Amino acid sequence: MRKFVAAKLHCITVTDANLNYHGSITLDPDHCDEAGILPMEFVEIWNKASGARISTYVIYGERGSRCCVLNGAAARTCQVGDEIIVCSSAYVEEHQMVEIKPRVLTFHRDNSVRDRMFYDGWINDDGTKAFAIREGSPGGNA
Repeated sequence: MRKFVAAKLHCITVTDANLNYHGSITLDPDHCDEAGILPMEFVEIWNKASGARISTYVIYGERGSRCCVLNGAAARTCQVGDEIIVCSSAYVEEHQMVEIKPRVLTFHRDNSVRDRMFYDGWINDDGTKAFAIREGSPGGNA
């Protein structure tokens, strides 16, 4: 099995950092639902400003709030206003890479969704792997 991208929130802005909390990242369930990120799912977080990389789990905040809050130890890795990348992953067999179609959301500074896209991988007849970034959502739903 190999580890593949399953979903990504790209350039979402940190709205708060709460050091005195149990841990995790709090995200708007609307964003998570659209990207396919579940509560309690482990994600990797990459801070574009500092380069810090951490792993933690997702908890849902208030629906429609556009929140992105780093909690506990994770709060030490960012500042309010930093842009981060939140990425979930899945372990699948190599041949299954064509089935996962990771959804990616990009964001404006106010955490409203800027773009919706997905990653599309396939295996050519000669066995080579290929990849494209496509606009919209898999299945054509925007």
